[in-house]
Amino acid sequence: MESNAVILTAPGQLALDTVGLVPPAADDIVVAIRHSGISTGTEKLFWSGEMPPFPGMGYPLIPGYEAAGEVVEAGADSGFRVGEHVFVPGANCYDGAFGLFGAASQTLVTKAARVTRIDAGMGAAGALFALAATARHAMAGPNKAVPDLIIGHGVLGRLLARLTIAAGAPAPTVWEIDPQRMDGADGYQVMAPEADARRDYMSIYDASGRGDLLNDLIGRIAKGGEIVLAGFYTAPLQFAFPPAFMKEARFRVSAEWTSADMIATKALVEAGALELADLITHQQPAEAARQAYETAFTDPACLKMILNWGTA
Repeated sequence: MESNAVILTAPGQLALDTVGLVPPAADDIVVAIRHSGISTGTEKLFWSGEMPPFPGMGYPLIPGYEAAGEVVEAGADSGFRVGEHVFVPGANCYDGAFGLFGAASQTLVTKAARVTRIDAGMGAAGALFALAATARHAMAGPNKAVPDLIIGHGVLGRLLARLTIAAGAPAPTVWEIDPQRMDGADGYQVMAPEADARRDYMSIYDASGRGDLLNDLIGRIAKGGEIVLAGFYTAPLQFAFPPAFMKEARFRVSAEWTSADMIATKALVEAGALELADLITHQQPAEAARQAYETAFTDPACLKMILNWGTA
């Protein structure tokens, strides 16, 4: 078995090429991917060569952990049927290439237990479940508070704001420094940091990935307030201790979603409480993958780029 796939052979060296697939087992499914998303966080770091050492990392690499498609082959023990539509959070099914994420492929093989059934009518938006579930994971669970300030109005920041409102909590404030990303708020306010005079936030969520903001954020929390690191940070984080000491600041790191987050996120989407489709600003055919990745990583107007695999 072979498939067309996006292959990173080295930092900055990306192309659509053919890669071998491992044979499926009885508990596997084979999925024809219709849409895959490009992450401007972790994938950009692999593309730029800035990703710190990470388990399973290496080149050549198949990127991508956001994909949706149709089951075209179902193993006897998979519990799936041909024709069902699924969200796929990546795959490690390639012969001669690393599949640390591995979803940017026209066809892939994956354990059935890793995928989530979705409505075929979702189209390209079905690829966004991982990011939505990641936002939900940051907020939901014991000893977690919803944000009253969110840093960054990209896709993750918008999802955090939407989930806060869907939870019935007070609308958060969102900081954004790029004028091209100031619009699109629904039920919450987006402003430049210098326009915000508040210094009593109890829960600040950073969705920007900028570790250099920590001292500023510490100055904005109330005593006992929390700063949630919801982005991905390549450099060691540091902050001045005395202001954090005076505020009795708390820090929390949020990682990837769990199966419970995916179940809850899917329920919100199906109930109409969480919109995903309008987060997609750009789409390209998979044949234009190199151009699509460069646009996703360099154009501030691009919130979410989707690759369409129908003609690859």
